[in-house]
Amino acid sequence: MTERGKTYLFALVIVAVVFLSLPGTAQVIIPSAQHKSPGQQSRKSRSSILVDAEMVLVDVTVTQADGSSVTGLEKGAFRLFEDGVEQEILSFSSEDAPISIGLIFDMSGSMSDKVDESRQGALEFLKTANSRDEFFLVSFSDQAELTSPFTSDFEELQKSVMSGKPKGRTALLDAIYLGLNQMKGARYSRHALLVISDGGDNHSRYNKTQIRNALKEADCSLYAIGFFRFKDILRSIEEHNGPGLLAELAETTGGRMFPVLRLDDLPHIGAKIGIALRNRYVLGYRPRDARHDGAWRKIKVKVVLPTHLQPLSANARSGYYGPKD
Repeated sequence: MTERGKTYLFALVIVAVVFLSLPGTAQVIIPSAQHKSPGQQSRKSRSSILVDAEMVLVDVTVTQADGSSVTGLEKGAFRLFEDGVEQEILSFSSEDAPISIGLIFDMSGSMSDKVDESRQGALEFLKTANSRDEFFLVSFSDQAELTSPFTSDFEELQKSVMSGKPKGRTALLDAIYLGLNQMKGARYSRHALLVISDGGDNHSRYNKTQIRNALKEADCSLYAIGFFRFKDILRSIEEHNGPGLLAELAETTGGRMFPVLRLDDLPHIGAKIGIALRNRYVLGYRPRDARHDGAWRKIKVKVVLPTHLQPLSANARSGYYGPKD
């Protein structure tokens, strides 16, 4: 290389170093996107970019006392807190965008007398699908397996749901783990898992704490349709703990668990979950805590309305891991 060429190359290096050292070029922080985990999202769907401020995005659903979703709220109806400190909401949207959804379907022996009802629950939910949504199916008994990869062919997915015979033990937590990993290949930025089960895990390699932490790190809502025999004194310990397990995992992500008390409730439950997934508000804020310590930060969202109106509940994920240098 000539002396002139060396001088020109050196100048380019200097310009690049100066540009990268300028203030105000920080990553957009999507909750939990900074840590690799079973639920880390697809790079193509929610990759970090360089902008002039760190922004956290929070998906929120708002419900009435009966669990029905509330739409049409404006930005001013929300207050948002991180670790107890109120944050300024800088961005707000409430659009109905397509979703990548994973069905986590229980085919273990404990579902033998409930499999027809659970299949009906899955089909009722699929009736609420947007034509642009994509789905995958994870079935589980002794082991979790990907029965159907991502597809928008609902007829083929229904055939997969209707096939097979319940048998074996219950690896529910492993199935959720597999579902979170499958989300890495999602086409869309909005992710959700729907678990259809009695919650009676007794054969997973992963424990509840590991899966709860994976859900906390993942940008994925979890909803559940629970089939329980509340009055059956012969229930196993796992079945007895099932309702609490499904509810806890769902609430970690801002989702909900819906117990099936009557078969007539299934269409209503399927519709409720579908509406909740499609009527989400997205709040964006710049954390007042600017530290890059990788610590867990709690999120709390409140709905503030005039006192004469019915109280509403805001459901959002419990927090996220902050950025780490």
